[in-house]
Amino acid sequence: MTAVDPVLRRLRFSGLAATVAVLAVACGTPTSAPPAGTTTATAEAETTSTTAPVDPQDMRVDEQTAVKAVDTFWRKHFSEQFGTDYQSPRVEGSYVGANGPQCGGEPSVPFNAFYCGPGDFLAWDEQLMEAGYSQIGDAWIYLIIAHEWGHAIQARLNRDQVSVQAELQADCLAGAALQGAATDGLIEIEPGDSQELAQTLAAVADDYPWTNESDHGNAQERTSAFSTGVQGGVPACT
Repeated sequence: MTAVDPVLRRLRFSGLAATVAVLAVACGTPTSAPPAGTTTATAEAETTSTTAPVDPQDMRVDEQTAVKAVDTFWRKHFSEQFGTDYQSPRVEGSYVGANGPQCGGEPSVPFNAFYCGPGDFLAWDEQLMEAGYSQIGDAWIYLIIAHEWGHAIQARLNRDQVSVQAELQADCLAGAALQGAATDGLIEIEPGDSQELAQTLAAVADDYPWTNESDHGNAQERTSAFSTGVQGGVPACT
């Protein structure tokens, strides 16, 4: 995506199928950090995929840009969609390993990204961000943040508006937010090799043992949910 606002940056993101594995490895729950038992990706997995050098400063700017784009979209459209005022969740941002913020008394989980309902904040492990950033690109950052923001949106809805398939609904809301941000001129979606990106994402997802299809849906379901949000916008997700 290319930013219209000079503060926003370019993100190459093209193929709906390419989103699924990112979302599969980058999910917390709508209310808390994931269980401590689902903690890490293997060191072997981190070294088997092709990687590129990561400029930490560039990655931090992409994180800030993703936060700004997604929050600006919801700040503009939440009230018109749901009839209530919108308040941004806090963004605790990055941590490393087990040194992240607690959620409901539970410690943060290494190599994870999550939305904490009790604290109403988002957080992510920089090691997770760096792994995807080096192997896939900046799309990884935007998708993780948009998906976790989807859980924050769920926490602001009435109970009957939240799907029992909460992860798939968060995928849908992520698609709606990213496409909506592009429509609003916050970011510009550029063409790219979606098939290659999808294959890369699938390979990375297979490396993370704590990814569970029964919780998050399989590749086809997640792709369909994200596509629904892109094509139908927020109303299609609730």
